[in-house]
Amino acid sequence: MKAQISYEEALPIFNQYLKTDYLRKHSLETDVIMRKLACRIQEDETFWGITGLLHDLDSDIIEGNNAHHGYKTVEILKESGFDMPEMFQAILSHTEGMDDKRPKRRSVLDYCLAGVENITGIITAYVILRPEGKLEGTKPKSIRKKLKDKSFAASVNREFIADAVSTLSMDESDFIQLSIDGSRNRDVNLKVAL
Repeated sequence: MKAQISYEEALPIFNQYLKTDYLRKHSLETDVIMRKLACRIQEDETFWGITGLLHDLDSDIIEGNNAHHGYKTVEILKESGFDMPEMFQAILSHTEGMDDKRPKRRSVLDYCLAGVENITGIITAYVILRPEGKLEGTKPKSIRKKLKDKSFAASVNREFIADAVSTLSMDESDFIQLSIDGSRNRDVNLKVAL
């Protein structure tokens, strides 16, 4: 079993299991933002990025049965020859609270993955509703306003975003700006993954 994974190893697995366009874009966006955060706090950029890339790997195959979400991803990665407890913990804990058996977030990686994958939901929903439908011109204050509106993108876990910001000791606007910048770079990753 391998304790590390490269993008050359991760991308074929990503392409094999994740087929739905919006899930692929979400995962690629999470990858880029996680790498940006890792650079900012001097963590392993590749490891953090791949954790973001693969965190929802099982979403197409569990067919809405969220009791298996995360667990099936870990199973796929183990069957592919990888044993990465830190990554597995982050993948499982990004759905903390979904049921009583879920591991709780413990590490900075856990908190960041859960926060980042949720901030992408707010950003995407905001961009879809913009008249021009583009990310360009999106400001942190606009996203902060939407975060306060609990009815907007209601499935987004705002607590997880706040926890990530707190864990990083970052200003919320800085976290949002970093996420917006990462979202802009998602399309570069999309070309690599296709």
